[in-house]
Amino acid sequence: MTPGAQRILDVASELFYWRGIHAVGVDTIAAESGVTKRTLYDRFGSKDALVVAYLAARDRRWRELVLARLEAVGADPVAQVLAPFDVLPEFLVPHGRGCSFVNAFAELPDPDHPGRQLVVAEKTWLRDLFRDLLSQAGAHDPDATAGQLLSLHEGAFVSHAIVDETDAATGARSAAHALVTHARAHPGP
Repeated sequence: MTPGAQRILDVASELFYWRGIHAVGVDTIAAESGVTKRTLYDRFGSKDALVVAYLAARDRRWRELVLARLEAVGADPVAQVLAPFDVLPEFLVPHGRGCSFVNAFAELPDPDHPGRQLVVAEKTWLRDLFRDLLSQAGAHDPDATAGQLLSLHEGAFVSHAIVDETDAATGARSAAHALVTHARAHPGP
């Protein structure tokens, strides 16, 4: 990506997150990036493509953080499952608008929009990661527990953003720890 394209993406990312995808037009993005609309279109082709680039960059950053944490915690199966909760504070923006993926999902109702598909892929990846790590940890019913962990994880974003629950990540991690411990201790039928 050229420096100019990166600047456009950086500005668009901030504007999309703080103001919303539909509230921000290409005129505003171009002006705040210090480029012409023509340059913006030359680099990205369309606003939709810029939205996808914004979400893809967030997704890439998130996955890199999670995978780096997984590597750092070593072989401890419980620590592995909790890794996405450990990096959650890095994504909770003080006085922010919550999860950029959830916000985009709400603003992109067309199921065929590539941005919406990227959001679904990101959340599916996290749920599947939880399930795979739970299976490796010997948890009973890793599918159900993975869904519960995803709900806790996403709930931390909502609690932090909407009711300014500053300890949302810590609380979600604590609840996740209890859930994982229970799932491993009760092998089921």
